[in-house]
Amino acid sequence: MISFPYPRLNQVFDALLEETLPQEELARRFAVSTRTVRTDITTLNDILSQYGAEFVHLRGSGYRLDVHDADRFSLLQQQSRATRSVPRSAKDRVTHLLLRFLAQGEPIKLDDVADSWFVSRASLQSDMTDVRDMVGKYGLTIESKPHYGMKLFGRENAVRACLANLLFQYPAGDPLFGELRGKVLPEIDIAQLREQLHLTMQQYHIRLTDEAEQQLLIYCGIILHRIRTGFLLDELDVSDVEPVFTQAARDVARYLEARFGCGIPETEVAYLSVQIAARRITDASSLQNIDGDENHALVKHILGFINEHYNYDLRGDEQLSSDLLSHIATMMTRAKYQINIPNPLLEHIKQHYPLAYDVTLAAVSSWGKNMPYTITDNEIGYLVLHIGVGLERHYDIGYERHPQALLVCDSGMSTLRLLETKLKREFPQLIVNQVDSLREYEKLEHIEEDFVISMAKVPEKNKPVVTVAPFPTSFQLEQLAKLVLVDRTKPYMLEKFFDATHFCVLNESVSQADLFARICHQIQQEGYVDADFHPSLVERESIVSTMLGEGIALPHSLGLLAKKTVIYTVLAPQGVRWSENETAHVIFLLAISKQDYEEAMAIYDLFVTFMRERAVGRLLASTDFEQFRDIAMDCLSRS
Repeated sequence: MISFPYPRLNQVFDALLEETLPQEELARRFAVSTRTVRTDITTLNDILSQYGAEFVHLRGSGYRLDVHDADRFSLLQQQSRATRSVPRSAKDRVTHLLLRFLAQGEPIKLDDVADSWFVSRASLQSDMTDVRDMVGKYGLTIESKPHYGMKLFGRENAVRACLANLLFQYPAGDPLFGELRGKVLPEIDIAQLREQLHLTMQQYHIRLTDEAEQQLLIYCGIILHRIRTGFLLDELDVSDVEPVFTQAARDVARYLEARFGCGIPETEVAYLSVQIAARRITDASSLQNIDGDENHALVKHILGFINEHYNYDLRGDEQLSSDLLSHIATMMTRAKYQINIPNPLLEHIKQHYPLAYDVTLAAVSSWGKNMPYTITDNEIGYLVLHIGVGLERHYDIGYERHPQALLVCDSGMSTLRLLETKLKREFPQLIVNQVDSLREYEKLEHIEEDFVISMAKVPEKNKPVVTVAPFPTSFQLEQLAKLVLVDRTKPYMLEKFFDATHFCVLNESVSQADLFARICHQIQQEGYVDADFHPSLVERESIVSTMLGEGIALPHSLGLLAKKTVIYTVLAPQGVRWSENETAHVIFLLAISKQDYEEAMAIYDLFVTFMRERAVGRLLASTDFEQFRDIAMDCLSRS
């Protein structure tokens, strides 16, 4: 039986079976160096040589599988699939353990599992910590009795939610999904059930996305599995679900009964109707705005909160209101019945759209204080996409600092206007300020602009000088282009909002609470914030961790509460415990004022750049602010 020496080889093998990939892409996917990729390919080729195949490198394309002997390679694929039915990595073991607890009612003995998986009992005990954490999120517990084993306990709807979300994580074509589905839904012809579900939804004019349809297919399979293993749902009040969804659910239930010979109780029909209602596509125009309507009220609250606390006025955007309303109508159904939908883009949204995420999170959290149920991070992530699009429509949310030049000319107004016109035509993004004589230029002690353009030779002060003719030559325009086309936005933000007074290297162990108190006291004494900033900072952190990733944290208040903007930088080589499973090493405490709201996106983009550049290690090497700034500038110049 074929056995790759370590789990990553299985992943590389599977990836290259699907498509030709360059080594840089493989390195990125598996978070290793290109040198490690080459080592992996060499190891795989040593094994594949016995099975009539190898991975060859094509210049400009990457690694491609070349099969010399189809019969021998077919044998390899069969053996590889058999081997992988036994989970090898800790992550796979956790998934399979979780599935066993959720899908079977009998107690589980770790010794038996350890023997069948060829791992130690100690390894499985370690895996069980993650399993208990996962089921705990659904209010489920795992109890253990000597000589009896371990068993899952909790409400049936919570068991089904956990089981469904486990299966939702994997696309239909994923080999692991096929393996998991085979253990829970072995008898179901997915293609046939999909066709029946599609016909039923068409009959009742219920629109579903492909993803929602796949989720309903899985849930239908779970219904059959749980009924057959003797687990039924409790009574459920679905009086607020529209009759059309109940009718559709009853038709689907009749099909399941006829096709699989399994009686479907009314409680199952009721919960299936909720599952359909929670996943349908809603047309905002069909949702009436009546007194007390929660959906319209939440849309109004979100847009009003963002305007009041962040200065972004999106209240007049009818398209945004309609899009939010369509999503919120089904979101509220999911929230009420604790139906969680996956959001594979959530971490990407948090890391790459931090401002839109923060304004949305703050608005929803303030509303949630008066709600009897919780809106999940996944749901908030989808709302962020709508708010982000609205911000881009109405604001220069991708703030860019345009290059600025000081124009020195003493040849008369007509010559000045001629040169200005030429510069504007060549470089429309250039902002030109002017002085009317060489004498005025000589009096200046400091140049605020990015560079100087002069029609006469002048001494260079603190900024570079380009000398041009009234009709600039091609060479002179090329020299100007080198200065105009540089991205100055991020370096400008660094110079404007960072300084040595608000920088420290933390060599001692400090708690997050003490760090917040210390910094807030300083910036309040300096007049940047009022007393309400500190409690708002703590409240924002309590909602969701402000860890951006790569050891970078961005603590900030709910709303733009600062009187003037300041960013306090903390380098913590020993780390500051940020949450139960997170440690921050580079901390940027943000106090942003409403006056700087249009620049806020560019401020956030600084930190996204540091994360993408994996700059934490370099930044932590700084011993003072000057070193930090030089390293930060270098990172920004390469992004």
